[in-house]
Amino acid sequence: MVSIPSDLRYTKDHEWARREDDGSVRVGVTEYAVAQLGDVTLVDLPKEGADIGAHARFGDIESVKTVSELFAPLAGKIVAVNAELEDRPELVNEDPYGAGWMVVIAPSAADDWDALLDAAGYEAHLAALEG
Repeated sequence: MVSIPSDLRYTKDHEWARREDDGSVRVGVTEYAVAQLGDVTLVDLPKEGADIGAHARFGDIESVKTVSELFAPLAGKIVAVNAELEDRPELVNEDPYGAGWMVVIAPSAADDWDALLDAAGYEAHLAALEG
């Protein structure tokens, strides 16, 4: 069983979102996504300052199995990028909810947060996928 922290919000594309104290939102991929990908070999992220739309592609993640697109859980401006992933993409495998984070977004629409899945909703989504 994969970990689904209750303090995060989720997308059906397997990104997680954590609201920070300053109102920004830290984003990464879920443990479920990591399990599906296998060993991550490359993470391609946008530049700081880029504007992003909700559900828009913001990068790619490559693994030994596949290349997958990354989608923003909400609209806003990219205010931080985890540059450490450039040299250590395996951090996504080792700590997907911590050191393996990808970007921080300053949200432009408060209601985007409310549209994300809570832990129970994401768990139900995974159950439906697994059939």
